[in-house]
Amino acid sequence: MTLLPVDEALERILDGVKALPGEMVPIEEADGRVLAAPLSAMRTQPPFDASAMDGYAVRAADVETPRAVRLRVIGESAAGNRFHGAVGASEAVRIFTGAPVPEGADTILIQENADLLDDGSIEATSTVASGRHIRRAGLDFVEGDVVLEQGRRLGPAGVGLAAAAGHAMLSVTERPLVAIIATGDELVRPGEACGPDQIVASNGFAIGALAKSEGARILDLGIVGDDSAAITAAVQRAAAVGAHVLVTLGGASVGARDLVRQALLDAGMSLDFWKIAMRPGKPLMFGRLEHRNSRNPDSTSRPDTTGTMRVLGLPGNPVSSLVCAHLFLRPLVARLGQRSHTPDLRAAVLASALRENDDRRDYIRASVASGPEGLIATPFSLQDSSMLTTLAAANALIVREPGAPAAEPGSRCRVLMLA
Repeated sequence: MTLLPVDEALERILDGVKALPGEMVPIEEADGRVLAAPLSAMRTQPPFDASAMDGYAVRAADVETPRAVRLRVIGESAAGNRFHGAVGASEAVRIFTGAPVPEGADTILIQENADLLDDGSIEATSTVASGRHIRRAGLDFVEGDVVLEQGRRLGPAGVGLAAAAGHAMLSVTERPLVAIIATGDELVRPGEACGPDQIVASNGFAIGALAKSEGARILDLGIVGDDSAAITAAVQRAAAVGAHVLVTLGGASVGARDLVRQALLDAGMSLDFWKIAMRPGKPLMFGRLEHRNSRNPDSTSRPDTTGTMRVLGLPGNPVSSLVCAHLFLRPLVARLGQRSHTPDLRAAVLASALRENDDRRDYIRASVASGPEGLIATPFSLQDSSMLTTLAAANALIVREPGAPAAEPGSRCRVLMLA
């Protein structure tokens, strides 16, 4: 069987994938979400000419010469409680930051440049130009302005801007629902009693954490033993709730107890490809499964009547599974969630030698650090794909193309940054 190149595999996985529809959420829940539509201001900010400093609202003509004019203080303007009246010749209004500038005043004499006299009047100790220390109405935005574009991922500043623009509810892209099934009689959950021939399941937690980092919701369908009927039931549950992506972990190879692929085919999956030219992660499976009458849990959007669930069958090997998830699951979830995702590929220099490569693209766990002439990539000496310790210690993967010759220390290489 000819192995599928990694880049072609990714193209097939992303082919036809569109962003999910929008849903309305309270602004308190909008952090980290992606706007499904442009956001226009519902008000003008600031809605009036406002003072940028504590001091006195005056006419610039009255303070052209320091101490030339004694100004009578006729009132006060505070934030939320404006002065109702107008400032005339030789008059001033005590004003505080954020307060509306009274009619007739055209500048702010800051309090450090005003002497308060015994009779309550003031004298300017410094001249002030017209318009000084005044934030004009609409300085930030005007009603109707598009303040945030569609596709913007909201962070604290974006949420604050949306609130300032008057929005209590926001239209954001629905979060993709990723269902995860771990398979194998040998697996137990962390904290459970582990038999002499069993291991603790870790893949599902790692894959779930990675998908969440791209904005997904997770449906953990638990551990399913090596039983075709149980696997089929778990797949049907994922379809019934309208999962956008189903990730299966293990059981997709060719062994007598590798039952996942056949169970998916029996459930109606259209298999796109199986096995790709990469290491680790050769036994990767991808297909599509149509579903009907589904509803996404925890979603405020209307229930689907039909839909396509994309299926990623990841290897059961922990490192292979997570490397494949970085390469294929992250961009799939990002596109569904209307997030941009660009692999962080950089140039580096090898710190140690690498042997020649075969016909698969290698992803070698490495530590990358800054050196005097750029990044230095140090591959770990042990690359066994069952070792999570090295993957947890790695901040990058050295990418080596099929057929790459042996490389000596100091050779240039490409690295895919993980953090």
